[in-house]
Amino acid sequence: MRIINENTKSRARKVIVYTIYIFLLSTLQVSFPDAFSFAGQTADLMFVFVVLSGYFNGFWDGAVVGFICGLLRDVFSPPAVVGLDGEVRVTAFIGAFTLFAAGITGASFFTKRMHRNIPFSVVAVMFVTFCYKVAGYVLIFGWSSISGINMNFYNPVAAFVYSFLPQLLLNTVTAIPLIVLIRFLGPVSFRNTKRKDDVISDSGEGTWLGI
Repeated sequence: MRIINENTKSRARKVIVYTIYIFLLSTLQVSFPDAFSFAGQTADLMFVFVVLSGYFNGFWDGAVVGFICGLLRDVFSPPAVVGLDGEVRVTAFIGAFTLFAAGITGASFFTKRMHRNIPFSVVAVMFVTFCYKVAGYVLIFGWSSISGINMNFYNPVAAFVYSFLPQLLLNTVTAIPLIVLIRFLGPVSFRNTKRKDDVISDSGEGTWLGI
């Protein structure tokens, strides 16, 4: 009986590769934000990585990687909000929840019908990015209205032009090199003739808690 079988190798590869990618991308995101900026928006490397991880590698990859990346975001750059008493407070777990949701949404975005193909992965990134921007705009606008805070908000049309579109462009461009990394040098190897979902299953999908 072999102590190290193919499933063990696949799980070890998954943990090692994800660890390397998360470290590199979070470092780039925090250290060089201006290098990935355009029109006042910054390419969200970790967000795109999480969406693509879920899209290509399945639900549990998107969920676990999203939660871990979100925790890192909460540690290094937690968002601050103004409370009902007017005091500014640092929030907790917003990043973890946001990237967790992004990961599972990417994993569920027509992956069966489109067979996790590469061109449609860009559409997945665009869709999840747009949902993220809309949800953020609505939540911030709603909270400011409830708390009575006067904030300079774009109207919906201006927000679409000056916030949504630049972010969509940046995340879409960022997705191209990340697709190459995840699909061809990623935590799951597709170098065989099996269907993608069969490869994902054999590579430890749903077994994160057993690692």
